Parts: sequence; structure tokens; C-alpha cells
Amino acid sequence: MGLVGGWVVDMAGVARAKYVPTTRTEAFQVHGMGASPSWSVFCVDGSIAFTPELNVVGDLRIRIDPDDLRTVADGVAIAPGDLYLQDGTPSPMCARSVLKRTVDEAGAAGLRARVGAELECTLLRTDGERATGRGWTPYGLGSSLARSALLVDLAESAERAGLGVEQLHTEYGRDQREVSLSPADPVAAADAVVLGRAVIGRVAERHGLGVSFSPVPFAGDAGNGAHLHLSVETANGPVFSGGSGAHELTDDGASAIAGVLSTLPELIGVYAGSAVSARRLVPGNWAGAALCWGLENREAAVRLVAAGPASAHGANIELKVVDPSANPYLATAALLGSVRRGIELGLAPVAPVDVDPARSGQDLAVLPTHQAAALDALAGSEVARELLGTPVVEGLLAVRRHEVTAFAGLPLAESAEALRLAWSW
Repeated sequence: MGLVGGWVVDMAGVARAKYVPTTRTEAFQVHGMGASPSWSVFCVDGSIAFTPELNVVGDLRIRIDPDDLRTVADGVAIAPGDLYLQDGTPSPMCARSVLKRTVDEAGAAGLRARVGAELECTLLRTDGERATGRGWTPYGLGSSLARSALLVDLAESAERAGLGVEQLHTEYGRDQREVSLSPADPVAAADAVVLGRAVIGRVAERHGLGVSFSPVPFAGDAGNGAHLHLSVETANGPVFSGGSGAHELTDDGASAIAGVLSTLPELIGVYAGSAVSARRLVPGNWAGAALCWGLENREAAVRLVAAGPASAHGANIELKVVDPSANPYLATAALLGSVRRGIELGLAPVAPVDVDPARSGQDLAVLPTHQAAALDALAGSEVARELLGTPVVEGLLAVRRHEVTAFAGLPLAESAEALRLAWSW
């Protein structure tokens, strides 16, 4: 007999799960497994950020679809879960349901989207410290071959789990790895982020290692991103190529990018809202700290990947600010909703920045540089409430403001250490 698990990702970006024996899989689908309302407002340190609407009273149900089950360990299969109220309606704080609704709204507007995610992580010793000493070479052949058994295991484990992997490699930071996932419909893509991180964690464990998905696992080192790539089509074809605008954008493509940039200051608390996120979002980190877009510009918040023989999946935009502390369902919903909004409003094109923004000579707007400022922007955002719903926004604010209280006064080295494993699954 094995186990079947169902996961949900909370407002703090942490995946939580319940398990049943395989003989109870049908019950997990039909009736669901109970979860207290606190599941929506758990914090990264295990605290609970109760709100007037969420307290000790009530119950939720986690339901799974057995067709979504994927094997991640011997005898253990897991699937994404949806949160339901006791009356059988989706919980307004179910992030996966919010993304499903966003996809439906995009479809009603004539938009079809595909999303691909990048998973950056840092390998650790089992005690949470650095896995290797000096001698690390960014993107180094030797650095990757030194862990070749792990990389082979990862590729094979991903295939067994039905996870599409485009590439995997050693990254810039010490002990850092990246796995690029195949594009899929937005809900499946967000599911793949959770599944991918679970697979990476189990593989690392088999090789006597831990893994960190923190945006800043070590003070002074390269941070981990969770970049999202988005392609969009209308009845007329792809919006990010084949047009007469800058870098062959169509009118809809230009408006889509304008939509993302126009909402980004208000939604940075969704994409990168944790206590350590702002420490990654600085110029020079290739984290998209500049509020602009550009062709293949890795310092811009939005990078355009043009169509052509070098682009296997066609033109797309990459939102670089997203980090692993974000709920992947909410981040994807915010991105897709901003694109839809930009196209529907016909927002005016924004001129590209095709040099390093720090050397552009332009007076570019900046993203909120502190967690508290990002949360204040989110709290005052009507767009966030329109795209994600007020219950989600209030839940996000509750759990992230707890982080401000708990971690804002700590030096970076201490907060990085305290949160190093917070988002490790």
C-alpha cells in the first residue's frame, strides 16, 4: 500500500499537503480532506496570521483529481489540490482556483496563453550550510560534472514524474542549479513548479544534500529566481511577434507589455513579497530590478525573447522579478491578468530599453525597494483586488506583514539563515 498526497500553496508561498492510503484516493477526490482555515494564512515561520474573516472556526476541504497524480518517491504520489468550502464552492483564497478563473477570463477575451517556469535553487549540506567550499566556477563544466550523478538522477526522476524539462545546468551562484520547465497551459505550468521543486528536493535528499529555494539563501551570494515566461495568441496569431512595432511586436503585444509594467509596482508584493525578496531585486543581479522592458535585456523587469530559429517555442516575455517565495499560482494569475488588462485597455506602447538600464541615462521608475513599501503598494491596489480578489490580497498582506514584524529588524545574514529552508519542499 502506498500514499496519495494533495498539495496546496498558501499565501506565504509554502506548499502544504495531506496524505491518505491509496485505497482512499476516491474519497480524496469526491469528499476531500479537511483543512482548517489557517491553511490559507500560515506564515513561513509556522505562525498563523488570522484575519477577521479567518480564525479558529470553520473547515476547508482539499480535493484532488487522480489523473493529476505523479510519483515523487517510492510508494508516494502527489497531486495539486483545490480548496473548497464546506458547501462545495471553491474557497475565495484558493490560489489554484484564482488562476483557473484568470485563464477563463483570458479565454473569454480571446487570449490563449502558455507559461514556462525556471526553477533556480541552491544545493546545501544536510545541516543547511554550503554544499561545497571554494573552487566554484559559474556555469562551469567541472562544477556540473562534480554533481553529474545528481543531474542524471534529476533528469530521470523528472521524466518518471511526467515533468517536462527543457534544460538543467549549473548556475552563476555557488552550488546553484537551474531547471527550465517546458511551456504548458498556465494552470499546468504552476502545478509543474510545485512538482518540480518536490522532485528536486527528493533527488537532493537521495544524494545526501539539502536544497534551498530562498530568494537569498546566503548574504552576499547570488539569489534564486523563479522567472516566468509567457506567450500569448489571439485569433490573429502570436502577439509578441509578426507585428510592425518595436522588435516586431503587434499592437496587442505592445499593450500586453505595457499592462505588465503598469501593474508591476502594485503587484511586486505578489511576485517577490517576502522578507528577503527585496535583497535580490537590486541592479546587477539580473533580477529585473529596472521597471522597463527590452529585447533580451536581463536587467529589465520584462525581457522579450524574440521569435526566430533560436527560439524553440516562439516569441515570449519573461518576467524576471518573480522569486521562489511567491505562490506560483498567484504570480501566474497576476502576470496573465495584467497582460489581459493591458490588451483590453489598449495601453500605449512603452519604448524598449535595449542597454543596461543603469547605463541608459533614462530616469526609469523603480520598484518598491523594501518589503513594507511593497506591501503598502499592494494594500492600496485596486488592480490587485480586481485580478486576485480581496480575500487573497488581505491574506497576502496578513502573512507578509507578519514577516515584516518578525524579520525586518534582522541583519541580512540572520534573516537569510532563518529563511534558508522556508520554501524548500
